Amino acid sequence: MSDDQQMPIEIRDVDGHRAPVARRTGETLADLVHAAHEPPIDDTLARYAAKASIDRSGFDRILVYCAERQCIEERATCPGCRRRSQAMGLATIEDFIAAHSAISIGDQELRILGRGDGVVCFDSFEDFYRRWAGEEYWFWARRVLRKLRHGIRRAHIQGEPFAGEGETPSVILVEPQLADNIGMVARAMANFGLDDLRLVAPRDGWPNERARIAASGANYIIDDSQCYPSLSEAMGDLNWMCATTARQRDLRKPVLTPEQAVEEMARRIGEGQRCGVLFGREASGLTTPEVAEADALVMIPVNSKFASLNLAQSVLILGYSWILNGDGGSLGRVTTYERPIQAGFQYGKDTPANKAELEGLFEQLEAELDAAKFFRPLERRAITVRAIRTMFQRMNATSHEVRTLRGVIGALAKKRKNRDSDV
Repeated sequence: MSDDQQMPIEIRDVDGHRAPVARRTGETLADLVHAAHEPPIDDTLARYAAKASIDRSGFDRILVYCAERQCIEERATCPGCRRRSQAMGLATIEDFIAAHSAISIGDQELRILGRGDGVVCFDSFEDFYRRWAGEEYWFWARRVLRKLRHGIRRAHIQGEPFAGEGETPSVILVEPQLADNIGMVARAMANFGLDDLRLVAPRDGWPNERARIAASGANYIIDDSQCYPSLSEAMGDLNWMCATTARQRDLRKPVLTPEQAVEEMARRIGEGQRCGVLFGREASGLTTPEVAEADALVMIPVNSKFASLNLAQSVLILGYSWILNGDGGSLGRVTTYERPIQAGFQYGKDTPANKAELEGLFEQLEAELDAAKFFRPLERRAITVRAIRTMFQRMNATSHEVRTLRGVIGALAKKRKNRDSDV
């Protein structure tokens, strides 16, 4: 095996720092992992095979280097990696600004001046706040490596719609910012029987492989989702729509709890109407003009001092309210080996003890207690017996448990008799 095959990575000077670089492509490992993170793994392998003749095993070795942070031993870091910021001692956002001559935001009309060297650019303040400390590329590499070795987790599970078209409310996400959140929304929808996902101008484009990964098996919702350029197009076929919000709005519209909202939607859907629920951006929610498009507002009871919910959590709460309103849900999963269950005590394959079995237990226990001279004074025997029977009846024992208790009593009685005979 050649040296190139054994070590597909070398250390080079990049921007004045030692950085691990893929030999055949000249890319830093951060750039390579970033490029491989979102596309399907087969597309990534085909691209690198054509670009630099890197086969699956070579790509595996490159990812292992990053995933295991072997760069620490070689004192090398990639630009944009969190390890670079840590190595430079940039513990706070103020440290980061001071280390550069300028931070450019957006179209470069806005600049934050520092005291160091070099200019770094970010798309927006949100991008700056999220990325200044660097990405954990070793974590990204582990995810790509998992796809390479095992495929997308549960990608073979396709699922199927819970109900017919229009029989459940549509979930509309306005300008969702993270594909991972879209995937988690799809998973929450699948949990509670919501099938129709509509996206309005997602920031990172659509379709997106990261959403499929985060959906964790709810792929049919991702695959059947529809993407629209505007809210007006996304809601065009709906007869009634409610908008979720944590902020009070100066709008003359009904304000509903999730339970009231799903009750209204169930009634309308039963009449043949189509309904939907509107959810806003992760960072800022819905604008007032967007909320004004809705027929009602939905506000979830929350801690008034901390009212903001994660996007998928909001969808999950509405979905939970929806399935509670109907009769299509089950407690927990139902598989080939697991049948639906109802609320209450679960006996499994056992059955509740009948009165004859309980009476046999009581008679055996009381006889052994008599033999051990437990009932003292004797005039209180009836009261004590009643208390013991009440205690055991309250435990709601099964037939198997009664047999077990009788075995325990018998074993203790045998031990006592043997001891008495030895005396």
